[in-house]
Amino acid sequence: MTADLSQLVKAYDVRGVVPDQWDETLAELFGAAFVQVTGADAIVTGHDMRPSSPGLSRAFARGAAARGVDVTEIGLCSTDQLYYASGAFGLAGAMFTASHNPAQYNGIKMCRPGAAPVGQDTGLSEIRELVESWMDSGAPTSDATPGTITQRDTLEDYSAHLRGLVDLTSVRPLKVVVDAGNGMGGHTVPTVFAGLPLTLVPMFFELDGTFPNHEANPLDPANIVDLQKRVREEDADLGIAFDGDADRCFVVDERGEPVSPSAITALVAARELARNGGKGTVIHNLITSWSVPEVVRENGGTPVRTRVGHSFIKAEMATSGAIFGGEHSAHYYFKDFWNADTGMLAALHVLAALGGQEGTLSALVAQYDRYAGSGEINSTVDDQAGRLAAIKAAYEGREDITLDELDGLTVTATDWWFNVRPSNTEPLLRLNAEARDEPTMAKVRDEALAIIRG
Repeated sequence: MTADLSQLVKAYDVRGVVPDQWDETLAELFGAAFVQVTGADAIVTGHDMRPSSPGLSRAFARGAAARGVDVTEIGLCSTDQLYYASGAFGLAGAMFTASHNPAQYNGIKMCRPGAAPVGQDTGLSEIRELVESWMDSGAPTSDATPGTITQRDTLEDYSAHLRGLVDLTSVRPLKVVVDAGNGMGGHTVPTVFAGLPLTLVPMFFELDGTFPNHEANPLDPANIVDLQKRVREEDADLGIAFDGDADRCFVVDERGEPVSPSAITALVAARELARNGGKGTVIHNLITSWSVPEVVRENGGTPVRTRVGHSFIKAEMATSGAIFGGEHSAHYYFKDFWNADTGMLAALHVLAALGGQEGTLSALVAQYDRYAGSGEINSTVDDQAGRLAAIKAAYEGREDITLDELDGLTVTATDWWFNVRPSNTEPLLRLNAEARDEPTMAKVRDEALAIIRG
């Protein structure tokens, strides 16, 4: 097929519509290019429940094996289960998923051994160049003896590894509603949670890559309405929602109210610092709440602020030796999980924290949720750079206000801050604002939006 790889190869992964933008023929070329760029002599692959995933994954394996590489297929898995296999086996890996995108999409998340990410600056651009050069003629014939393709089940080992990273011995009986969104959480949750004192109320655990109930993106409030209602109906202690590939988790409390990912980041950071003797570095991106660095310092740790995006988080974790990292998007990264992100491990921390005391989840997270936040607000603009310049001009030079441009523009005052970042793929500016109280936040938010949309 003739494919526009500029639309298919993103900053961190491959993602596009099947078969319009890519197909199994192209997946086979990606497999060959992946092993050539990484130099791997063996790899591991996995895939989600989308109808196109098994065929794309097997085509990638064929492309790799044709160049002399042995392929271990772990089959149906969550993205963090693939990271587990990459870390535990010391293999480069490829996960076939489009995460929370609609059913017609699919993609590849690639990593080097030890779950080290493959992004534009770490091999993905070279993979793209090779695939582009081979699209007309096919991958060059290899002199190597073709590699083997074998299957291995890793679900039990993955689950045991996660449970070994959290002390779950004192968890009291809890009732938990889990919305898997017809994604891979329906595959992993029953095994990971097995043996814990939980009454599990499953929602949409049937694996169905057409997403018949709602999009598997829990960050969109519309997609957790069913979970919120069920938590209240069941008088449950909490609810957990996973995205399509189950690498992110979103939490609601016993009232059905959303718990901000910043509060979860702070809670898990405190627990990981305690587990490491009250010492360690914790990474947070620049649009997480002020609560996160405050809690990190209060618990003896060192907070480090980064740009938004998992490649920046993972790179900083590797550089600083950080024990944990969290993002506003409900991605949670752990040193003991090869610096990779795993929503399931974060969920186990929440269960251990709640189950280790007698109070409610809302009372528990109140100490970590200290400010009023706007959430992310997207605005379509004709001139991203021009609007950012207008915001900078409006605030620079004002007393008691600082500006920084680590990622977009962050404007900080004594009692509030906001950040405006351009989208890399759409004509959007993304606003996040926070203040010490709701009226101040609303005023700051509206003032920034007036400039952005002016």
